Amino acid sequence: MKVVTASEMRELDRRATEEFSIPSLLLMENAGLQAVLEMERSFPRLSGSHVGIVCGKGNNGGDGFVVARHLFDRGTAVEVFLLARRGDVKGDAKTNLEIIQTLGVPIREVTTSQHLQAVREPLERAGVIVDAILGTGTTGAVKGLFAEAIDLVNGLGRPIVALDIPSGLNSDEGGIPGPSITAALTITFGLPKRGLILFPAASQAGRLVTVDIGLPSQLLSDPSLEVALLEPGDVAGALPPRDPNAHKGTYGHVLVLAGSPGKTGAAAMCALSALRIGAGLVTLALPESLNDLMEAKLTEVMTEPLPETGERTVALPALERVLTLTEGKRALAVGPGLSTHPETAELVRELVSSARVPMVVDADGINALGPKLETLTKAAVPVILSPHPGELARLLGISREEVVQNRIPIAQKVATSFRVHLVLKGARTLVVDPAGQVAINMTGNPGMATGGTGDVLTGLIAGLLAQGVDPGLAARAGVYLHGLAGDLAADTVGQEAMLASDLMTQIPEAIRRLKARAQKAES
Repeated sequence: MKVVTASEMRELDRRATEEFSIPSLLLMENAGLQAVLEMERSFPRLSGSHVGIVCGKGNNGGDGFVVARHLFDRGTAVEVFLLARRGDVKGDAKTNLEIIQTLGVPIREVTTSQHLQAVREPLERAGVIVDAILGTGTTGAVKGLFAEAIDLVNGLGRPIVALDIPSGLNSDEGGIPGPSITAALTITFGLPKRGLILFPAASQAGRLVTVDIGLPSQLLSDPSLEVALLEPGDVAGALPPRDPNAHKGTYGHVLVLAGSPGKTGAAAMCALSALRIGAGLVTLALPESLNDLMEAKLTEVMTEPLPETGERTVALPALERVLTLTEGKRALAVGPGLSTHPETAELVRELVSSARVPMVVDADGINALGPKLETLTKAAVPVILSPHPGELARLLGISREEVVQNRIPIAQKVATSFRVHLVLKGARTLVVDPAGQVAINMTGNPGMATGGTGDVLTGLIAGLLAQGVDPGLAARAGVYLHGLAGDLAADTVGQEAMLASDLMTQIPEAIRRLKARAQKAES
């Protein structure tokens, strides 16, 4: 399913009307009706309760008028609170306002702070409040009467149903610019908006439901829409049935360059995760003084000792040996626990520009690229970068806050400028390909905010690459399965107690469930 900005949604609405002769009034009618049907599913006692609908003068208010009519026709006690004069309402919204006026739906005009305080008591009688104040056109912080109304509605302690988007949020960004409705349920129309998917704004939406308002399917799947949700069917192809005649070489060999004193766990989890996702063989290359330790720790992973610096990190003279080790390998993972030692960082940059094996670069591997980002342009093979916002900020020389507030455009710029696949980790991880197409992952939970989970992800992606999976698909499938395994781990041990190793033990079940979902979708 595509995810849109406000302007993209307006363009789809325009095309539906102009190219497919679907009246905008019909789209508004469909939106309101579908919202009522969803409200009835979500609130089984809705018909016996009182519903307060707070409306602005624009099209979002028009959606609210349609909701009021359908609820009124069903016998639900409903009252509309219009934050404008009736004469200020125009277009399709005016048509629907006139209909509910004729039907006798109670309507109160609220145009001042005094009016707003006067309607507090009738609003308090509502069992459910519908937010139809402001739609997708909001930019900047809401002020004045609208801000006062938002604060009042939020403070009543009633479940709030937001139509299309909680009033006060920007449809295009994940930030919270000012006062905004805190919804229990958001019913969005046609396609989800970016601000409903990206955090922290998504936390204001409550449960999100996208409803069909009658837009043609070819508009909803238009290739020009660059952002989409990552769904099971998008990644199931990364795990085809296994060949009965296969052997360990069939599923590829991963080389992992990782580890330094105090950070051997990162190297171990990356290597083991590559095996868990189905790679046939994994070799861990690491500082020679750590080799005996890891040989004892890792039963199924081969190890390769490398020349080291005085601080026991991988030394630059190890480059030739690492390049030799890549021969016959199908994937290279670089960075987990590797350290930021200057000599080690120089080795990483040389490796990125010299290797002939598709690679995943994470953690300290990404930090090594920061001083010389142009190294990425020299890569002769597909590169997948998997930073968290802080690492990406350091890479670009900007603040973490700037990355968080502009995740999609910044991720797109990096992926397209350097022709890399970018995995921007965090709540709702983004996977961006070199053409700028964005997939937003919806699996995962806060329990994964613990050390080592990123190392598991690096191993998953590298393990898929080793099996010959396309880099873009490997990145998307690795991210999806990583989050799904995290959700399964949370169900088992709870979010608070979760360790990265708990997540890793759930990878087999995550694979099984993904395959089951794919088979169900095909049947």
